[in-house]
Amino acid sequence: MKQSWRWKRIAILYLLSLSVFCPLILLSERLKHVVFLGKKEFVEDLPSIYRRDGETLSVVETEEDEGLKEPDLVVYRDGSKENPNSNISSGFTADLLGKNGTEHKVKEENKQNPQKNYLTKVQHDQSVRSQPQRVTDEKIKQIRDQVIRAKAYLNLAPPSSNSHLVKELRLRIKELERAVGEATKDSDLSRSALQRMRTMEASLSKASHIYTDCSALVSKLRAMTNRVEEQVRAQKSQATYLVDLAGRTTPKGFHCLTMRLTAEYFALQPEEQNFPNQEKLNDGNLYHYAVFSDNVLACAVVVKSTISNAMDPEKIVFHVVTDSLNHPAMLMWFLLNPPGEATIQIQSVEKFEWLAAKYNSTLKKQNSHDSRYTSALNHLRFYLPDVFLNLIRLCSLIMMWWCRDLSRLWSVDMKSKVNGAVETCQEGEPSFHRMDMFINFSDPMVAERFDAKTCTWAFGMNLFDLHEWRRQNLTAVYHKYLQMGLENPLWKAGSLPLGWVTFYKRTVALDRRWHALGLGYESGVGRSQIERAAVIQYDGVMKPWLEIGISKYKGYWSKHLNYDHPLLQQCNIHE
Repeated sequence: MKQSWRWKRIAILYLLSLSVFCPLILLSERLKHVVFLGKKEFVEDLPSIYRRDGETLSVVETEEDEGLKEPDLVVYRDGSKENPNSNISSGFTADLLGKNGTEHKVKEENKQNPQKNYLTKVQHDQSVRSQPQRVTDEKIKQIRDQVIRAKAYLNLAPPSSNSHLVKELRLRIKELERAVGEATKDSDLSRSALQRMRTMEASLSKASHIYTDCSALVSKLRAMTNRVEEQVRAQKSQATYLVDLAGRTTPKGFHCLTMRLTAEYFALQPEEQNFPNQEKLNDGNLYHYAVFSDNVLACAVVVKSTISNAMDPEKIVFHVVTDSLNHPAMLMWFLLNPPGEATIQIQSVEKFEWLAAKYNSTLKKQNSHDSRYTSALNHLRFYLPDVFLNLIRLCSLIMMWWCRDLSRLWSVDMKSKVNGAVETCQEGEPSFHRMDMFINFSDPMVAERFDAKTCTWAFGMNLFDLHEWRRQNLTAVYHKYLQMGLENPLWKAGSLPLGWVTFYKRTVALDRRWHALGLGYESGVGRSQIERAAVIQYDGVMKPWLEIGISKYKGYWSKHLNYDHPLLQQCNIHE
């Protein structure tokens, strides 16, 4: 008995070994004929080895592409001797011979140029593999489309409907929205999301059989689209308003700093309230900078950055003009933090009584609720010859920070022009502007006096020849255009379009490396452009001291502030 079981086991093992090794031996015999083109390349003689399989496949593909042909209709008459199968067989034979001939030619070409055939196959495989990589959010889009369709079907249901399908669609919508979450590409989706997608499709199929009125569905979808578009427009408008409002808001810490500085200033003795070197204020051989601002820390950064990069700081004179509310705080800050060897003068705009009596009423008539446009500080730059009676050349600044020494700026040839500025008319640049963006050229007077194609320039860092300004009486020109703009809508509110028309054909272009703009909005200014510039400006509402400021640009501002200063610590002002 034991002997018989042993022979049975041996027979079974022998049969198993044959079933394993026989295919390997047969395959190795066939692989002897394989010749490789090179390392990691396809087999050259592989088409010849599997020719029969290829022919079978080609025949199948042809039948699938062309479909089955009906037999030719043949009507026989009495006495006819035609073979009923002759036409069919002859046509079929000719067609088959044509196909075989074509296949034979293709195979001959493949034999002659196997490398070309290999490259074609590789390119095809690569294109097939790259297709899923190009479309990475297809499932996400399909899910969102399903949700929209489901909501459309829910809108078609009666308001009081509480049917099983309505409950099912609401449940499917919640499930899909929860499954997608914040996903932006298909790889973020879980398997459950794909399962719920299939379940939703089944529910939508049920709904399509119940709600068969396509015109009603189209109307609902169109109404949903219009409602969403209105919501998007309202959201954009609200976002723009809130960003603009935030840009005009002073942080709480800045209010605290102003109040503390003001209190400390009025606690000083009269002799302690004066700055040194006041005899340099009218020296025409020095470098004079005018800064108009009501922001204490902004002025502090302008002054500190200028001095820290200057080769001759003792030749620098700052003329700071602010409003009456911030005047004591501005004085106290620079008394506590003197500008080293440089000279500084702090004045209040209310000191210029001629400005209040002659121009303030006109400024307040501007059709704008933004104090930045109606503020006397913003328009004071047009009265520089009246403010600085004894100066010949002056550099006007608005929220600037220095990266390099500016002494070479004073040797620029003004070519008998009044204003020196960097141009902003180069398309593709972040600071690009056209005159017709701000000026109404549909007005006949404007179209006659100005050319819309004239190159624009930046109003932030400007070098002025005050002697030439007085000779041409440009302040009167500015005031004339200001009055005209109040009577008719000739240009947008603000000082930029007024500057373009006032200094029209009176501006010399400075090298672009003097001035980099666009740090106060999403302009895409690159780091190389910023570090190459002599001066950078945070034009726009996203100032670096605000929470809405662009973080990648804040470092150029914060490096000039000492956040360990006791007053800044007390007012909770930090990076």
